[in-house]
Amino acid sequence: MSQWDGKSKGTVLGYRIFVFLIQKAGVKAAYVLLYFVASYYFLFLRKSNKAIFYYFKERLQYSYFKSKKMVFKSYYTFGQTIIDKVSISAGMRNKFTYEFDGIETLKKLLAEKKGGVLISAHVGNFEIAEHFFGEIDLDFQINLVTTDLEHSAIKNYLESVSQKPTVKFIIIKEDLSHIFEINAALANNELICFTGDRYFEGTKSLSENFLGKEANFPAGPFLIASRLKVPVVFVYVMKEPNLHYHLYAREAEVKHRDEKALLKEYVKSVESILNRYPLQWFNYFDFWNDIKS
Repeated sequence: MSQWDGKSKGTVLGYRIFVFLIQKAGVKAAYVLLYFVASYYFLFLRKSNKAIFYYFKERLQYSYFKSKKMVFKSYYTFGQTIIDKVSISAGMRNKFTYEFDGIETLKKLLAEKKGGVLISAHVGNFEIAEHFFGEIDLDFQINLVTTDLEHSAIKNYLESVSQKPTVKFIIIKEDLSHIFEINAALANNELICFTGDRYFEGTKSLSENFLGKEANFPAGPFLIASRLKVPVVFVYVMKEPNLHYHLYAREAEVKHRDEKALLKEYVKSVESILNRYPLQWFNYFDFWNDIKS
């Protein structure tokens, strides 16, 4: 299935061990333990292994052996981003450095007083962005549009060890009442954030050529963003070496009611990011619906 099921892997005990290690020995000590976790995933998670191997081998055209090596490195990098997110949320912001590429785009968006739409993807570590915006004197409210299908026990535990987030959540509902929440937030000059790369069974999708093959994307973010008459910005927060992060913000050219053109531009944007950061594609399922059983 090319759609995501809304659930992330892991256990509360596993998260507790990592949080304990982060608090007592530091972020890089947790990275060491991560080698064992990544090795377990590499050896035993057959379905996600096939999905991410396909990405490296068929879509990025890496050799067989390089693709195998990149599967392990992908798990390890993904684990690092989770450790970083937990560390920063728990108050260890000063352990990390950050740089901005395109921050004037966000400042210009806010100055227009119309609100705006941010579209990101499951690449890098966008969830930590709110902890760094204060450095550049950006005062605004982010509303993350989500299905809220994440594993509740893990979610509750992470909330218990983290500082209270400033991000608000708008839950997608079958009665479409989330549309009213989105309009209310925009009227208050707030930002609406979508991830544009995962759709769920039973929801409307759009297809586009992505890394050389047709793939399905959720229609909602692009339908909504192309009709709101507010600025749309593609935003990614990518992990660099030595506890450093790089934020990229690029304004999209939006034609009113042309969701397909917006999707095409989004896909080119994600491809550009993956060209620089191939290891930070974190969709561990059959994204292109092209893997043989």
